[in-house]
Amino acid sequence: MPLRRIIGRRDEEDFPEEFEDSYVEVNVMDSGEKKMGHIGIRIENLSDFADTDRILRHVRAGSVIFLKIKELREKDMGELKRAVEKLKKTVAATNGDIAGVEQDWLILAPQYAKVERGAA
Repeated sequence: MPLRRIIGRRDEEDFPEEFEDSYVEVNVMDSGEKKMGHIGIRIENLSDFADTDRILRHVRAGSVIFLKIKELREKDMGELKRAVEKLKKTVAATNGDIAGVEQDWLILAPQYAKVERGAA
């Protein structure tokens, strides 16, 4: 019997003869071990428009980004608007989410995460 060779023994009530060659039931939850995934959370600084490429690489790789924009906001508001627009378009194209936090921070989330916005 093939089942006896696989598991080494056979209990009659667990494996009736008519099902022996048809299937083998495996319970994958028996290990008792729960594996946790890892979510990367990065704190980044946007000091120049060129930083957007680096930041977007991290979002595409699955990291949640807390992005400090204060330095670029104080330096060049036009460049900040251009950078934020690029971030918004790319995050939206990858089904991610982006939200502003106060004046100095943005949160960029990849596809698997959503930024919950509270009612003000």
